[in-house]
Formats: sequence, C-alpha cells, structure tokens
Amino acid sequence: MGSPTIYMGYPRFSYGGFSFMLLDPWPESWAENWYSTDDLYIDYDDGYYLYNRGYPGVGLTLMVVM
Repeated sequence: MGSPTIYMGYPRFSYGGFSFMLLDPWPESWAENWYSTDDLYIDYDDGYYLYNRGYPGVGLTLMVVM
C-alpha cells in the first residue's frame, strides 16, 4: 500500500487494483509510516475492513471508491 492521499476529507489508497477510502481514524499508537511498513490486509465481514497484523482485533472501516 502506498502513502494515502486525502480525498473528500478521507485518506484514500489503492490496493489490489481497487481504490479505498479509510473511514475510521487509525490509532495514534500505530507508527507514523504504518501504511508502508506494516503487514496489512483487507477482509470482508458485512463490509470491508483494513487490518494490521501487528494490532490484532483492530479493523478500520473502508469504502470502495468507484
């Protein structure tokens, strides 16, 4: 995942050929460059969520951008 850009007031990034907006704020305890250094994945459970393997149990809400 590359560095998120701000779109309509939300961080936006591309991953796996799709664009996503991050709707939840990421925890302040995460490293400043978490998006380029941490092991991240996206999963679907009644919506899309971004997970960081270094912080199990924390899922950040995503919206697919068309």
